[in-house]
Amino acid sequence: MSSPDLLLQSSPANTPAARAASGRRGGRWWAVFVIIGCMTVFALVAVAVSQGWTAAFDEAIVRALRSPADLADPWGPSCFEDIMIDYTVLGGYTFLVTLAVVLAVGLAAVGQGAAALFFALTLTSGTAVAQLAKAAFDRARPDLVDHLDRTMTSSFPSAHATVSMVAYLALALALLRAVERPAFRVYIVATGLALSLIVGISRVYLGVHWPSDVLAGWCLGAAWAVLCWLMADLLRPGEAAPISLQPEEAGR
Repeated sequence: MSSPDLLLQSSPANTPAARAASGRRGGRWWAVFVIIGCMTVFALVAVAVSQGWTAAFDEAIVRALRSPADLADPWGPSCFEDIMIDYTVLGGYTFLVTLAVVLAVGLAAVGQGAAALFFALTLTSGTAVAQLAKAAFDRARPDLVDHLDRTMTSSFPSAHATVSMVAYLALALALLRAVERPAFRVYIVATGLALSLIVGISRVYLGVHWPSDVLAGWCLGAAWAVLCWLMADLLRPGEAAPISLQPEEAGR
């Protein structure tokens, strides 16, 4: 092997530890950009809603999802309404709390207590943020069409959109530590985002949220999930070991 090759391989900047540290720094910068971008969109939507600028857009989308002849009749065959009701459950507190408990116990059982704690704290704090935002804005629910799901709180931002984004994106970010292949990492994040998008769309379809409520919820939830990931990454020393599905060996 030539001396330049030896020098390249032995260079401190080319060691696995150096590459891992560089990757972590790059991930942190991406996290900062995502947080700033999402919170900027959330703030713009909040201002637009408070000024009534989204009214025409919101009403047009809600009407488009109902029969023009009867706004009580949602778009599509009757089975589609049942599908949307099933999808909206994926963003409900009962389902997400159950998911959090099952995952936390499972992760703790394989020696990944830090990942379990991260997911539980992120979901709990994200739920609190969603409820505080609702109380602050106190926007009325849509009254343009019949509600196809029960509601108990104010409309802006959508808690289903916010909390589902927090939960599924936080779970995706936690699972990334167990995956090295870039294509599969993209798939994991895309799946988390898609689940939240479906939940948000179902809320508009069911007539219980304006589209602007859901958009704001997605942005707030994404910002919070990534912020929690960033704080956790900053607090963990060195390069943590990837998540393993095998229990930690005694004495390690």
